[in-house]
Amino acid sequence: MKLLFVLTSHDELGDTGEKTGFWIEELAAPYYYLVDKGAKVTLASPNGGQPPIDPSSDKPENQTEATKRFHDDENLQKKLSQTIQLSKINAQDYDAIFYPGGHGPLWDLANNKDSIKLLQSFYESNKPTGLVCHAPAALKNVRTADGEFLVKGKKVTGFTNSEEAAVQLTNIVPFLVEDMLKENGGIFSKANDWESYTVQDKNLVTGQNPASSEEVAEKLFNMLNN
Repeated sequence: MKLLFVLTSHDELGDTGEKTGFWIEELAAPYYYLVDKGAKVTLASPNGGQPPIDPSSDKPENQTEATKRFHDDENLQKKLSQTIQLSKINAQDYDAIFYPGGHGPLWDLANNKDSIKLLQSFYESNKPTGLVCHAPAALKNVRTADGEFLVKGKKVTGFTNSEEAAVQLTNIVPFLVEDMLKENGGIFSKANDWESYTVQDKNLVTGQNPASSEEVAEKLFNMLNN
């Protein structure tokens, strides 16, 4: 069982002068859920090498058992420092794909041609395709073979407008994940802010927020084993 995790390479939070990147819990929780079940996980990013960590995800209040394990895991730290450049990835080498969030994907993965091609390939090959929190931003410009947006007519979720307002970044981000998914024809649903909530539509799985990340991984794993 081989999975590809795609991380952002973007580290600037708009024009604020503050940093962003990927959210640690959204990498760590799915990663450990899957590798503990025997999966082999490859890490990739647009630029390759070390992807930026969102500093907010490292705050004490955002620590979980998975993030603690992440910080103590020298093997994963080394692996993370050597992510493969997206342009060098062959979709045929992997059984499923997963995108952790953090605000970074709003800027780079939403428009990255290699990412768009990968998502098209995995989805249309009926391979499990998972994205959590802000990572559904990567679906913004993905279309199916008939030219329609991939999310059109599909049940989806992602970081909500109310959650973005709660972290006071509504006017900083280039677009709101919830609005984009609706505008592209997705059938958007959500739970209360910060509750774990995932939606599966055929082989596409989306999660609302950091708390949803392990559940997305669980759904991917179950698809691979059915």
